[in-house]
Amino acid sequence: MYPVAILCGGLGTRMHPVTETVPKALIPVNDEPFVAHQLRLLAQSGFERAVLCVGHMGDMIEAFVGDGTRFGLRAGYSYDGDTRLGTAGALRKALPQLGEHFFVVYGDSYTACDYRAVQAAFERDDATALMTVFHNRGALEPSNVVFANGRVERYEKGATDPEFEYIDYGVSIFSAEAFATLPDGVSVDLAGVVASLIEQRKLAGYEIASRFYEIGSPTGLAETEALLGRPSTSSG
Repeated sequence: MYPVAILCGGLGTRMHPVTETVPKALIPVNDEPFVAHQLRLLAQSGFERAVLCVGHMGDMIEAFVGDGTRFGLRAGYSYDGDTRLGTAGALRKALPQLGEHFFVVYGDSYTACDYRAVQAAFERDDATALMTVFHNRGALEPSNVVFANGRVERYEKGATDPEFEYIDYGVSIFSAEAFATLPDGVSVDLAGVVASLIEQRKLAGYEIASRFYEIGSPTGLAETEALLGRPSTSSG
């Protein structure tokens, strides 16, 4: 399996006041920091190495996770530094630890899918990257993807066009070349990289049949806690 980058640098504003004192990855889920659940899921899915891209209170995440071995894998860290780098900028900085191909997941997402099947789909294609999608039809959040014939044809957050029936599931694979031309140390959002890949017809898609879970909102946190065993009592 390729290594996995976990984007943990967000401020988690939707989860204030909790995230004023702890980073989103450490929000308690059933009395345990969320990242513990996420890392165990990734280890059980076949990952041996994770690189946590951290910024906001990242030292707290590293202090809790350590080398990752108690969760079943090896963990490394890539810090934004003095300037917030954005999602693409953080991946650009982490490339020396990630190698030629790597998965990307978000630090607030619980995505239980067949990661080996996702990697196999990427390896069958000649694309530079692959985005997993879920046929959402606006159910979980506003749909933001047009997916057809194995390709992501449009991607737009907050889209209202009825053509958008799919949503970004939250698991992607990238080749390092997708970030090769990005300036070092500058804030860049991953959406810009994705848009460029779509324009070049270099972004493959892979449909996941089951929904994703997340802790980036009070509702999402409650759903994730229910999934993992106990209804949430958090007021958000």
